[in-house]
Amino acid sequence: MPPIEPIKPAEGQESVWDYPRPPRVERVAHRLRVVFNEIVIADTVNAYRVLETSHPPAYYLPPADIQMQYFTQINRRTFCEFKGTASYWTVQVGDKIADGAVWGYLNPSPGFEAITGHLSFYAGRMDACYVDDERVQPQAGDFYGGWITSKIVGPFKGAAGTWGW
Repeated sequence: MPPIEPIKPAEGQESVWDYPRPPRVERVAHRLRVVFNEIVIADTVNAYRVLETSHPPAYYLPPADIQMQYFTQINRRTFCEFKGTASYWTVQVGDKIADGAVWGYLNPSPGFEAITGHLSFYAGRMDACYVDDERVQPQAGDFYGGWITSKIVGPFKGAAGTWGW
């Protein structure tokens, strides 16, 4: 495998290659919104992001700022060596359904207590996700759920051929 060539960030940008491993949780000073079937199902200024080497940030929104009537917890679990066991939710607004499009940690590992009960969205399964007024691009692949904005540079893990990073 050829060496990874991180993109040099411009002023005001971050490189995901400067993010730590193990990951770090930090408070977000931005407004986050999620739209599904033309409804704003989440809108907050009280979120966290998890930063991990080679990944765009995954944002975790508090349930108090989410329209939880559209969510149903499902019987799916995955395990992260850092954050612990994730639970999943399906979103349904009207006749539109996004199965397993949201995840969260109900009892995260030590160091990740701040995101307890918060939910994170696969941007590619929603109509739109925003950081402030910028519409995010979803992280490639169907496993990771990072949100890509103009403020971060990669290359990003998730696309074909990046599993070995």
